[in-house]
Amino acid sequence: MSIFLDTSVLVPVFLADHPHHTASLGLFSTCAPETASCAGHSLAEVYSTLTRLPAPHRASPEQALKCIKEIAKRFQLISLDGPAYLAAIQNAASDNIAGGTVYDFLIATCGLHSGAAQIYTWNQRHFERFGSEVALRITLPRS
Repeated sequence: MSIFLDTSVLVPVFLADHPHHTASLGLFSTCAPETASCAGHSLAEVYSTLTRLPAPHRASPEQALKCIKEIAKRFQLISLDGPAYLAAIQNAASDNIAGGTVYDFLIATCGLHSGAAQIYTWNQRHFERFGSEVALRITLPRS
């Protein structure tokens, strides 16, 4: 069975004091590119998050890059091509998805493109808004 991880699951993997660290790390440790994927855009989101945290939790760019490389080793990276990207944004507009939620929508679209049976996220409420095809795949990591 294939799985897809949202950025909200990937970030806590690298933050030992994050409330979702244990469950996220447990899931992450089972991932391999043959069965697990994430959005290519999630690499940028993880990097951005880790390098902008307040001190003393902020990672240096070099430390964040090591985390990104670890993600890239364990996951097939899913990206949308130009026409699929435009279609996804058109669908978001049709569904009245606005603001930063569009980034979660694009990640969910990558999850569907991956063919994953399960989309792991801690942003369940956001992802439930993206239609039944996404909602039926939403899974929360377990400790």
